[in-house]
Amino acid sequence: MSWEPVIGLEIHVHLKTRTKMFCRCPVAYFEPPNTQTCPVCLALPGSLPVPNRKAVEWTVLLGLALGCEIAEHAVFHRKNYFYPDNPKGYQISQYDEPLCVNGRVPVPALDGDIEVGIVRAHLEEDAAKTVHVGGAEGRIHGSESSLVDFNRAGTPLVEIVTAPDLRSSEDAKRFLQLLRQTVVELGISDAEMEKGSLRFDVNVSVREAGETGFRTRTELKNMNSFNFAAKGIEREIRRQIEIYEGGGEVEQETLHFDPGNESAAPLRSKEEAQDYRYFPEPDLVPLVPERELVERLRGELPEPPWARIRRLETEVGFSLAEGLVTAGRDELYSRTPGEREAVANVLMNELAAAGVDPATVNGEELGKVIAQRAEIPRAAFGEALAASGSDGFSAEAYLAETAIADVGELDPVIDRILSENEQQVEAYRGGKEGLLGFFVGQVMKETGGKANPQVVNERLREKLKA
Repeated sequence: MSWEPVIGLEIHVHLKTRTKMFCRCPVAYFEPPNTQTCPVCLALPGSLPVPNRKAVEWTVLLGLALGCEIAEHAVFHRKNYFYPDNPKGYQISQYDEPLCVNGRVPVPALDGDIEVGIVRAHLEEDAAKTVHVGGAEGRIHGSESSLVDFNRAGTPLVEIVTAPDLRSSEDAKRFLQLLRQTVVELGISDAEMEKGSLRFDVNVSVREAGETGFRTRTELKNMNSFNFAAKGIEREIRRQIEIYEGGGEVEQETLHFDPGNESAAPLRSKEEAQDYRYFPEPDLVPLVPERELVERLRGELPEPPWARIRRLETEVGFSLAEGLVTAGRDELYSRTPGEREAVANVLMNELAAAGVDPATVNGEELGKVIAQRAEIPRAAFGEALAASGSDGFSAEAYLAETAIADVGELDPVIDRILSENEQQVEAYRGGKEGLLGFFVGQVMKETGGKANPQVVNERLREKLKA
């Protein structure tokens, strides 16, 4: 029997406004616990919320970037639930009248675009942060106690809900990477998963191939890594298929995925809207975005990441184009001259490994180094990349060094290395051609990285064939 996964995502993005959603406390990370609070975000009696205008504008901007319709009338609701990190006993969110609806994002793939519907993007306040003590990696399971830090309470949060249009863990991961890049480029969030300013929940179900309806779904909660999300989805798909093929039924529940042992322990049964008893927030008037504001923000939109992937694909192929865009390296690529695939490969590999911020790199000078990489020592090339983000970087100093390409100088070194490694020579001649890299490495070591790798490869192949 053939099974088809059905995947939907709920993505939560912290907006990097200066102050919180409904009060004037600073939005701050890594401050001492419970130092960025006030009567509003602690829900003390008599305190009243006042919306953050910038957060509303940025939510509209994100909605436009995701192809959404911007509501003429949006309403804040109270979402009622009891939890230690929710001091009011409810969260101010949006329910049936959100700011942004009916969007669509084309996710580029090798065999065409995957159209992912955006059901809604709505604005709300985040809860406080629960810190679990004694558990593995700070997780609730196995913890000895839990503490609450209210610094995060009230942080502006946009929740983006997709339609169940994704059919594989890889497609879900690709969409999340594109969404993160979109948010970062709009300048509305740093979207750092390590900080918790980007996190996501994944809804997963499976159905028989050809089936048109939807079966019971489960929710994987609070993922904060693209790779963990992909692993969690794969694991849940396998689990549900095993249940159905064993004659059982999948229960609707929320799961907490542990990437360490790739297990997903149940947290609670999955809530539905009626469980939250939504009703309009009586202390806030409806939002009515001005049409002039909406059109001004529409005019500020940059070229979206998915469009840039398709544009660059014609130059460097799909994989490199996708990598450049989702890693935020395509802007540097566009201002670095040279053979396009060579430039893209260096930016995605050697420069990334050097840990240099692409925004600081002088593209013109870097292009000169890349163009001459075969003519300069490997060590000089590496040093040039490492220094390419520094002020006043110039290729000239590194291009002055020339790689050893004289066969008369290289041959004695190569002959000595081959004579000292007779076992590896016999293994190579016996079919283990991967050992060529070992010999190249030895030559580079002997010459202090100054040998021309292309010449070394050619001479080694000739001598090993003899």
